[in-house]
Amino acid sequence: MLKQIIAIVLLSIIITLTTPHIQQGLQYLLSGYNWVSHQLTEVFSGGSTGNLIRNLLALLAIPLLVGMVPVTIYWLARRKWFPYFMQLVWVIWLVQTAGIVLLYKTAA
Repeated sequence: MLKQIIAIVLLSIIITLTTPHIQQGLQYLLSGYNWVSHQLTEVFSGGSTGNLIRNLLALLAIPLLVGMVPVTIYWLARRKWFPYFMQLVWVIWLVQTAGIVLLYKTAA
């Protein structure tokens, strides 16, 4: 329990000190999502089903693409599969989804 308290305090300090960089990274992540979504607009129709598929693919594409960067670097260095790939994709997906929800909430 003491280790977890120390870890959360240290992580809070790190996040407080690096907030501008984290905000810029989140902005890049959401810009990538918007770009993919816009590019898929040309492929899918404007109906509700087309919008659903377009948003679903855009929501899934960015975490997979961002997650492939460290996986590729790890594979080139070790010639083995990155052991925490899906955990990394889940974290990126959760951060991206939280950002999208916050943007939607502020826009509405």
